[in-house]
Amino acid sequence: MAKNTPNTPSDRAPKKAKKPNSFQQMLQVFQMTRRADPNVVWLMALVFLVVVGLGVLVGALLDNWITGLIVGILLGVLGAILVLSRRAERAAFSQIEGQPGAAGAALNTLRRGWIVEEQPVAMNPRTQDLVFRAVGRPGVVLVSEGPASRVRPLIESERKRLVRILPNVPITVIETGREEGQTPLDKVAKRMQKLKPELTKVEVQAINKRLASLGPRLPIPKGIDPTRIRPDRRAMRGR
Repeated sequence: MAKNTPNTPSDRAPKKAKKPNSFQQMLQVFQMTRRADPNVVWLMALVFLVVVGLGVLVGALLDNWITGLIVGILLGVLGAILVLSRRAERAAFSQIEGQPGAAGAALNTLRRGWIVEEQPVAMNPRTQDLVFRAVGRPGVVLVSEGPASRVRPLIESERKRLVRILPNVPITVIETGREEGQTPLDKVAKRMQKLKPELTKVEVQAINKRLASLGPRLPIPKGIDPTRIRPDRRAMRGR
């Protein structure tokens, strides 16, 4: 009668899922973007062919079209990847647009230099309108989500509160959305990066500590979890 051999630790341990490599990540980004924006294939192909054609033309003028072709192919691939990156960012935001916490997701794509509050600093539990906050060298930035006519009283109340707490700190208001005067989600980070620096890094840290000491964060209404609604940064950069 055969004896049962005990399971070794390696047999009992679950196998770890392998992380996708760079090529697989790029393929996933391409597939996601193509579903949301079918024109991305033609745009990438057009950019690639135009850049390769220019490379061959320049190479021919220099009597070295082979080198021009090689350089053109490399630059053409780079150009196609840049197009994919931009379109992937738009596709990612289009998937979360209109969902609670989408403005917070836009803030999480900011580069270094900003301190972003993960949860909203003001909200309307009935309408689920939200206001998020970020602190950087340009000062304090309030980013709202919701219809303009409905969210403006909420964000104005938060702005006045900050003026009382931080009287000499610049406060910028950005309303996200598609209405007139509002900023689309995919352009929020770009607009914030263009703001003129007004504070030093030491002042930014001091302001953040001052805001953090004011009390606990606001409770999140049932059904809203803005920390989970966040686009993949690597996907949006085309990596």
